[in-house]
Amino acid sequence: MTSTEQRPVRELDDLSWWTHPVEERDAFFARLRAEDPRPFVPARHEPGSPRHDGFWALTRYEDVKEVSRREEDFCSGEGTQIFDQPPRLREYRGSIIDMDNPEHARLRKIVNRGFTPRSLEVLREDVARTTRALIASVAEQGEIDFTTAVAAPLPLRIVNNMLGIPAEHEQYIFEQTNIIMGASDPEYVPDQSPRAVAAAVEAAGEGLAALLSELAEARIAEPRDDLITKLVAARGEEVLTPAEMARFFILLVGAGNETTRNAISHGLLALTRFPDQRELWRSDPATYTGPAVEEMVRWASPVLHFRRTVTNDGVRLGEQEFNQGDKVVLWYRSANQDEDVFPDATRFDIRRRPNAHLGFGAPGPHFCLGANLARLELSVVFPMLLELLPDIEAVGEPQLLRSNLLHGIKHLQARFTPTTVAAS
Repeated sequence: MTSTEQRPVRELDDLSWWTHPVEERDAFFARLRAEDPRPFVPARHEPGSPRHDGFWALTRYEDVKEVSRREEDFCSGEGTQIFDQPPRLREYRGSIIDMDNPEHARLRKIVNRGFTPRSLEVLREDVARTTRALIASVAEQGEIDFTTAVAAPLPLRIVNNMLGIPAEHEQYIFEQTNIIMGASDPEYVPDQSPRAVAAAVEAAGEGLAALLSELAEARIAEPRDDLITKLVAARGEEVLTPAEMARFFILLVGAGNETTRNAISHGLLALTRFPDQRELWRSDPATYTGPAVEEMVRWASPVLHFRRTVTNDGVRLGEQEFNQGDKVVLWYRSANQDEDVFPDATRFDIRRRPNAHLGFGAPGPHFCLGANLARLELSVVFPMLLELLPDIEAVGEPQLLRSNLLHGIKHLQARFTPTTVAAS
């Protein structure tokens, strides 16, 4: 079967469809996996928006995994989002995600210094202290917006602490990253015309870049014991320029903050909808925390997709042949529910074995750099949450982000028995 013979679908390129109930969307992907696992999605051309020529949607686990490994056939340097973006916008939303080797390998080697297992283990105490302080700040209220009160500030605060960013900048960074990562949602960018969205993202990116460039220059002049210093002022090692540091920071606090906060929000939703799994986890945290974190990431799939671009005519994936410039989109959400790999996939099950999910991307050069940081945060926040607020539960339906890139939860009401928790 050639790439021109398959039936087109349109839902995946329709942002309004992504606000529909998740059960509807999961059922749609299940039909695609069974009947048309690599459909073509034609372009939607709206006045003022960058053109794109449609894409091939990969919905099965093995396809997503294989393409992720074959960087020579399916590149990232042409962009990793469905829509072609002006170079200025890609600067603020891509960083090393939108690069191919050798530049990707060079930058990743540098920034990996801050994400080694040893470096992250040093953070465990800070993660626990920050988590406890956040829970203590809401424990007496009895009902909260869990996303804005706990899930969102926790990963942002951890990253800021790692980098050595003063607390006074936290709210500004939070607001600007909401714009960059949630630009397709009118809550964050009210004017959804393509020009207004582009202008909002560029302004937010420029503001964050200026802040981090200033901090990077300060660390070069006066090094400190923080991650910015390690990345821009390490002696005897290759370092990032202040501009590279600024772009990486936008990726780290944008993608890193958004994905982890969404995993935390979806995690509370999972524990509410599957109370038997909640009680199992509470009964034996030492045994179940590790596998529960992996299942939480699989079940949530915080990143819905990334795109690759075909590098040459005649590239094949199974029986299908592609042409140079064809776009293929890796639907991680669908892959993580592939029935051939994950039986009863819509169920949250902390005993699932094996669980080689693609929630951090598939094996390959672009596997998520922050995967172990996210695992650390999840492994701390939920046992502590279940200990200090044992009856916390989600109330009502979550308010979903209007996006086909992030499986985002903007707001999630939660309630619990009010209590007093010491901040430290």
